[in-house]
Amino acid sequence: MAKEEKNLAEAKPVEEQVREQTGQKQVRLRMDERNMTTSYANAFRTNSTAEEVMLDFGLNLAAPATKQEEPPEIIFQVNDRVIMNYYSAKRLAITLSQLIRRHEDQFGELEMDMSKRQKAKS
Repeated sequence: MAKEEKNLAEAKPVEEQVREQTGQKQVRLRMDERNMTTSYANAFRTNSTAEEVMLDFGLNLAAPATKQEEPPEIIFQVNDRVIMNYYSAKRLAITLSQLIRRHEDQFGELEMDMSKRQKAKS
């Protein structure tokens, strides 16, 4: 998996991908943000079919245990679903990989292990 992430990180810039996909033609892109909404997500879930990738975005919410002997629960409240074809999903993966690489180059590695992040803050 690390090799796959490295390949995505070393992929071509989005602008170069667009030129290749459009046959080197110049394309003008106009943005229409009139119907745009903004939401926050601290969690996601993925699913897929042979043709599409589904991304559910939402919030992990801590729910207190109703009885003392029960463990606490985390509820994943799904707010948004994005369905993409695999080509768009791959472009998204490459773009996110490049964005994260630039962030880590500037601010340091993002530690994925929560226990190591807690120790670093102490």
